[in-house]
Amino acid sequence: MTEFKVEPLGPRHNRNAFSCGVPALDRYLQKQARQDVSKGVAAAFVITADGATIAGFYTLSSSLINLRDLPDDFVRTLPRYPDVPATLLGRLAVASGFRGQGLGESLLIDAMRRVLRTTRDVATTAIVVDAKDDSALQFYLRHDFVPLPDQQSRLVFRLKKIAKRFGAPSE
Repeated sequence: MTEFKVEPLGPRHNRNAFSCGVPALDRYLQKQARQDVSKGVAAAFVITADGATIAGFYTLSSSLINLRDLPDDFVRTLPRYPDVPATLLGRLAVASGFRGQGLGESLLIDAMRRVLRTTRDVATTAIVVDAKDDSALQFYLRHDFVPLPDQQSRLVFRLKKIAKRFGAPSE
C-alpha cells in the first residue's frame, strides 16, 4: 500500500505533470498556485507519495462571509456582526491517475485539521467552499457541508463540527 503525505507546495513538486481533467484546476496548479503562495493570497498543499509527483492539492485562504448568507442554525450562536471570519477552501483536486484511492477525502480531512489547528491564532467560524460542478457539490454534501440558502453551490462546514469530529486544538 502506498503511503501518501500532505505537505506545503514547494519547488520540488512537479506541477506541470498534474492533470485532474478540469482544465481550470490544472492551469491553476501549473501556472498560478506558486504565485498565489508567494503573494500571500493562498496557502497550497499537495499530497504526494514520492515527494515530487502531485496526486492532489488544495488551497486555503482567509475569507469573510456575510451573516445574512448563512443558514439560520449557523446564525443563532454567532454575534451579530455584518461579516464573520471564515476559511475558504478555494480549490481541491485529485489527479486522474490517482482517483478511487480516497485522496479527495484525505485532502479534505487534512484541510479541516489544518484549519482547526490554526484557530487559536486566527479565528474562523467555518470552512467555505464553492462547488465548481455537480460532482464537486455531491462530494461536499457527502462530507456534511451545508449549502447556503440562496447560493446552493456555496457550502459551509461549521468549525464547531470540525472540533467535535477531530477534537479541539491542543493547548
